[in-house]
Amino acid sequence: MDNDLLELAILGGRPAFEEKLHVGRPNVGEKARLLSRIDQMLDRVWLSNNGPLVQEFEQKMAALLGVKHVIAMCNATIALEIVTRALGMDGEVIVPSFTFVATAHSLQWQGVTPVFCDIDPETHLLDPVCVEKMITPRTTGIIAVHLWGRPCEIEALTEIADRHGLKLVFDAAHAFNCSHNGKMIGNFGDAEVFSFHATKFFNTFEGGAIATNNDELAAKIRLMKNFGFAGYDKVIYVGTNGKMTEVCAAMGLTGLESLDDFIAVNRANYRCYLDGLAGIPGLKPVLYDEAEKCNYQYIVFEVDEALTGISRDLLVEVLQAENVMARRYFFPGCHQMEPYRSYFPHAHLLLPETERLVGRVMSLPTGTAVGKDEIGKICNLMRFAVSHSQEICGKLGKSGGR
Repeated sequence: MDNDLLELAILGGRPAFEEKLHVGRPNVGEKARLLSRIDQMLDRVWLSNNGPLVQEFEQKMAALLGVKHVIAMCNATIALEIVTRALGMDGEVIVPSFTFVATAHSLQWQGVTPVFCDIDPETHLLDPVCVEKMITPRTTGIIAVHLWGRPCEIEALTEIADRHGLKLVFDAAHAFNCSHNGKMIGNFGDAEVFSFHATKFFNTFEGGAIATNNDELAAKIRLMKNFGFAGYDKVIYVGTNGKMTEVCAAMGLTGLESLDDFIAVNRANYRCYLDGLAGIPGLKPVLYDEAEKCNYQYIVFEVDEALTGISRDLLVEVLQAENVMARRYFFPGCHQMEPYRSYFPHAHLLLPETERLVGRVMSLPTGTAVGKDEIGKICNLMRFAVSHSQEICGKLGKSGGR
């Protein structure tokens, strides 16, 4: 073990990194290409309202995903709201609690009740067996989440939705440029929703998209994202403002040109972390199927305190003291956030696997902001923290797990 690591900031020394290493620093493609597109946009003085950059972005995205329709949106939350309304989902919709709160909020915002369903402890994904148990006469749909970029049990969920006459949407915020059985995510369910927020490996500054192979649904979504306009001064449907701007599309087009480079960095970092943390008791990585297309966007580990001797929360605290911005995901679960905690105070009784997982999962920095040297140092810090867990716990007045 490097003697320098004995100077852990949390034990009174200096941080290992002068600059903070973040979980998701934004990727930017070729800056000159981006600025050129922005210059052309300004020359055209066409900044929004389905401009040529948005149209080009949608076409290239549809070709990449092999899907009939991609509708660019201002963000993924609005996209979820619009697709929910376009599909006529009301009453109750089944969702995981182990997800970003926007999945639930997009329903609650419209007066649709999110019914929280438990997950498979091995995959972290919505458990079809539990889904079946949560269906009631008020259930109109399922929103499943392709967490960490790993696809849900698509076939099982599709069979359940078809048998019960339910709409099926996939929240694919983590799963852009990923595949399932060789078919690109974006082609499943009634529709799939992507996020291109700045924290994602591929971003449009802020943005999202809906992918679908349903012509009628796509036409309806296009109406709804533009206030229901079907022509100049002709409104034929209730809508809202969900449009992507031209400058966001410029960022997206530029990012698409560097997509393979971004993913190559993510994959190299993933392999580096697996090698660097191999053999540490109680650290279980989220693994990816390298036979499928994958973006390797998240470096995720489960921490078993009984084996590591240090809790997930304390391990995150140690890393953050060293300027490594590790994070808890998705703590404490949507069902423990408001208003859901007040609406459904006993939800945790039906979510044992979710309750367990929210106390174990952590995410580590990756992307173009980190490389082999930084990852090596992070892995050494984690090894040190586990091997000195009693000393660290004693310093902070917290008990270890051994």
